[in-house]
Amino acid sequence: MDKLKVGIIGTGLAFERLHYPAYQELSDKYEIVALCDPEPDKTRQWVDRLGIRGDSIYTDYRPMLWRNDINIFDVMVPIEHNYRVTEDIARTLAHQPGKAIICEKPLASNYEQARAHAELPRKYGIPIMIAENYRYNEDINIIRDVIRQKKVGDVVYFIQNKVVNFPHDMLKNKFARTEWRQHPVFHGGVIMDTGVHDVAGIRHIFGAIDRLQAFGVPQNDDFAPYAIVTVNMQFKSGTIGQFSFYCSGKEMQRPLIGMRIFGTGGMIYLEERDCGVINVVHDDGNREQIPYRPQRGYYNELLNLYNAMFGKETIAVTPEMEFGDAKTILDMLRSIRENKIVSVDLTENYIPTYQYGNATAQFEFHQTGWH
Repeated sequence: MDKLKVGIIGTGLAFERLHYPAYQELSDKYEIVALCDPEPDKTRQWVDRLGIRGDSIYTDYRPMLWRNDINIFDVMVPIEHNYRVTEDIARTLAHQPGKAIICEKPLASNYEQARAHAELPRKYGIPIMIAENYRYNEDINIIRDVIRQKKVGDVVYFIQNKVVNFPHDMLKNKFARTEWRQHPVFHGGVIMDTGVHDVAGIRHIFGAIDRLQAFGVPQNDDFAPYAIVTVNMQFKSGTIGQFSFYCSGKEMQRPLIGMRIFGTGGMIYLEERDCGVINVVHDDGNREQIPYRPQRGYYNELLNLYNAMFGKETIAVTPEMEFGDAKTILDMLRSIRENKIVSVDLTENYIPTYQYGNATAQFEFHQTGWH
């Protein structure tokens, strides 16, 4: 089986804890052949671990782009650099068969860059996958299927409460310890960085959002402009819901509020993404518990890209789709600032501008030898 050769751009925590374990599990499909990070200390630890030669270690990603033996460029840089670095790669690799880009979420930090990022695949003729793992997680997809199968009747409304104790996490060996997250230069801080996951999951389950109204409690901390954001959403399907994101404290009571979905024939309850079970309770008193494997999004997204590169699937999460997730967060922040209801999705259904294997844009795989 052919392996896709990968060049890593950014070797921080996202690579170490999220992407690298998935590459290990898919070692029959991917091989990491080059690393880039502006801080040499970050790449040094990987040289022996991955068996990569010194001439395949870079502090500037641009020389790496001219290597014919790399198929996939995996971008894991601070959020404010996502669009610029991805656009630079896409422009350099324009219309080259057998090349693709992975970019971490969110795809950009403002409206203008997010919209421009969404146009990159069509503009440069190169496939791009956004690593939004929530859209690939088993729990989100199971809930989506339960709703589509109307196991709880027609969905009427939902509530979801997410709590992140960023002030505590920033003192631990966690993502919050990074300087660019503690003092972000992108809109929303941790609300954008972490909250976009939850928004992606919500939009994946319930579809397009017609409009929203958000409220926030301001705080003086750099990591987020608001300690808590709560937003009312009306979906084009007719479903309504409430999402709350509290980033400055703890939820002490168990079970957690989590996600609770109410239908005409029952309800769905997911306490948290790592609990491993989805509870479905029917109005007639019957109950079922659906088990799932937590944190499979990173594996599933890489498997999806691999199959797409060989023409077996379409990329599930493209920049066009992730634009809607990022825009929703930006619309929430705008609604708070301007104290008004904001329209979100202009169309009811997401239709990708390119697909693998169709007549309009075929991307075939051919094996070839931030500042």
